[in-house]
Amino acid sequence: MKKKILVPILITVGIGFILFFLYKNNVTPIEDEALPCQFKIQDNVTLAHGQKLDIPIASIEQMNSVELRIGDSTLSKWTMPSKLLHYELNSKDLPVGLVSLVLIAKTKEGKEIRDERILQIVSDIVPQSWGIKIVTEYPHLDSSYTQGLAFHNNKLFESTGDPNKTGSSLVGEIALETGKINRRTGLDNTFFGEGITILGDKIFQITWKNQTCFVYNAADFAKLKTFTYTGEGWGICNDGKYLIMSDGTDRLSYHDPETFELLKTVDVYTNEGPISKLNELEFINGLIYANIYTTNLVAVIDPEYGKVMAIIDATELVRRGKGTANGEVLNGIAYNSANRKTYMTGKFWPKLFEIEVLKTPVKGL
Repeated sequence: MKKKILVPILITVGIGFILFFLYKNNVTPIEDEALPCQFKIQDNVTLAHGQKLDIPIASIEQMNSVELRIGDSTLSKWTMPSKLLHYELNSKDLPVGLVSLVLIAKTKEGKEIRDERILQIVSDIVPQSWGIKIVTEYPHLDSSYTQGLAFHNNKLFESTGDPNKTGSSLVGEIALETGKINRRTGLDNTFFGEGITILGDKIFQITWKNQTCFVYNAADFAKLKTFTYTGEGWGICNDGKYLIMSDGTDRLSYHDPETFELLKTVDVYTNEGPISKLNELEFINGLIYANIYTTNLVAVIDPEYGKVMAIIDATELVRRGKGTANGEVLNGIAYNSANRKTYMTGKFWPKLFEIEVLKTPVKGL
């Protein structure tokens, strides 16, 4: 990404609670005002995915109707209910992340009463600790502020950013053996280039704060079209059907490659809480690999549920790769389906590595 202040990654449940307290300004807490009909559960409930939760709802007067929702979806509705209701919520039917539990009750006079709670659903999987083995090292231009790596037809492509506003954001085809850029296309200094992915014969390049995605022909870098989106762009990959994008938070967004329409979002969680600062992405054998910005770590993510299956510690790769000059953080993951090999590098690094992912951490790489 761009030159950000280095802030340690927060992999804690506390992030969820902070988001909750920011969100609940429109919710009337039990201790502040006794509603005629309300939840009898606390605000900061955290569940492991698949865990069940009994939700009691109490009324101090007879309600005409009571409806329970998750977001905009109705879970249950009661007509002329008793003054104490119970609903058993099974979190296996919900995504991980923060979900809004909404109670809508109507009195006999037609007055609407609303109560709300935010639930945090964390992963039910403890991430494995994986390591890496360096297989081969290659030269890499230490003038490249690497934002994304991708292979297409056995050729390596790289996108770079522009931290010094010199117009150095580009997409280039890279000679793996020499690190030189064989051909390129660039952006002017009003754009800050971010990650790339290649789907079919098209290269998709997102930008940081410009809210613009450029689409190029992979064969000749001819610009085909541009898309717009809302928010920041950090990393991007694809699963062969959809574009998957990160924005620096714990959230991944899925987009239609023909229109860039937002189709869905997936929050990324461990068993302890969300992982933010998801950066460069790569889809490898059914899993998403994501650099965690400002760290030496890579999250391995189940794309369907957002659960972190493993954390890769690449500390030794960073030590060997960044050099002694202006080398910065680990960033850049590419999988070559032609030879089934994986490659990593970093921002302003003089080296790029073919690596092997090991399912147990190793020392002395």
